[in-house]
Amino acid sequence: MSQGAQGSQRRVPMIIGCALFMELIDATAVLTALPQMARDFNEPSVRMNLVVSLYLLPVALFVPVSGWAADRFGPRRVFVSAILLFTLASVACASAGSLLQLSLARMAQGAAGAMMVPVGQVILLRWSARDNLLRAMSYLTIPALIGPVLGPPLGGLLVTLLSWQWIFLINVPIGILGVLLVLRYIPDYPGARGRPLDGLGLLLSGVGLGGLVFGFEAFGHGLLERHWVLALIAAGGLCAALYVRHARRVAQPLIDLSLLSIPTFRLSFWGGNLLCLGSASQPFLLVLLFQLCFGLNPLQAGLLSFASGAGAFLMKLLAVRIVSRFGFRRTLTVNALLTGLTIAACASFNISTPYWVVILLLFGSGIIRSLQFSTLGALTYADVPAELSSRASSLAAMTIQLSMSLSVGVAAALLSLVMALRGHVGIAENDVALVMLIGGVFCALSAVVFRRLSPVAGAAVYTGGSQ
Repeated sequence: MSQGAQGSQRRVPMIIGCALFMELIDATAVLTALPQMARDFNEPSVRMNLVVSLYLLPVALFVPVSGWAADRFGPRRVFVSAILLFTLASVACASAGSLLQLSLARMAQGAAGAMMVPVGQVILLRWSARDNLLRAMSYLTIPALIGPVLGPPLGGLLVTLLSWQWIFLINVPIGILGVLLVLRYIPDYPGARGRPLDGLGLLLSGVGLGGLVFGFEAFGHGLLERHWVLALIAAGGLCAALYVRHARRVAQPLIDLSLLSIPTFRLSFWGGNLLCLGSASQPFLLVLLFQLCFGLNPLQAGLLSFASGAGAFLMKLLAVRIVSRFGFRRTLTVNALLTGLTIAACASFNISTPYWVVILLLFGSGIIRSLQFSTLGALTYADVPAELSSRASSLAAMTIQLSMSLSVGVAAALLSLVMALRGHVGIAENDVALVMLIGGVFCALSAVVFRRLSPVAGAAVYTGGSQ
């Protein structure tokens, strides 16, 4: 493959990946700024969690509708609109003079971010040749892995040297450049008017996902009293069950559950969500371990955590070759076990562990998770027909969002339970270690799901793509 052709193959995935990177950096960097925001707005620190949690409500509403919007208006138009809205909402966040104004601006950011990720995947699925999908998805995985670990140290640096407003203002040049690159290099796939909006499905899925995601978030961060949290989760679960019943009775549901009849999509779906359930809480637990148990400041803790993101770059160079050599089933099965082992190994960290050991283990963990998620991203859509790509992207994005919130919520609840059983007032190293071990077990269990794949599952995705 010529140098010019290779550049063309990388350009579109990297443009879409940068939009995803902007959204993830913003979502995680804001965590380090909450204490300064509380002082500026003269609000109790506990109320500042609304800045994070209210972001998730429009995500719950707009992720399910993203596939329909991409089909109806064209994915490039929706993608550009989402980047513009995210950029303008970032300016509104930086200009906010009260917690109410900031919360409303964050909700607008959530709506834009909810559309960017799945619609960006729709563009990638339409643009990429089937035998190049693994290579394309590996570019998209890098920002997903690096964003959550780079966000906290970047946020700490900006808050320390400048002010919390710069966490949002840095999105402005990125957003403008992103729009220009999208308009220049991404094809304008046309929309179609044939598929009507499933209004009842939107209501049920929005309330269901919103109740579950916000309920698990509130449970994990102690935002509401326990009975209100349980009521939210129960209402979300009821609406989700009603949506499943509704989807079976209509011809064109908003979230198409019939996609689960495709073997590679179904096994990637269940195995990927089980893996996410065990691994998504890892950054949250590492922050607690490094800052509360080891006494590191946010910048130091973030720089240590960044080692796992750095490993993602190295695996980008090897993912296609590994899958081409061993196939999806063997790669995902063995790597799920390795993911569980590396997470469990992090449970051995203590205050006397040398930094080079921490960095080396987190770097290796980043390599392994990068391979797992880039491989999963390609296999998920390997056998999905092109005309159903938008529906598949919406379903996958919605459940991953739910799994991530559930992961952090369950980890926080388990940590509280462990502390109560051991009579600990503050968080101890061995409390966090036990919860990490449980997360590692969940990751390892996903190997059982991946083992059910056919030996030749997804072969068309990497055949001819190993150059």
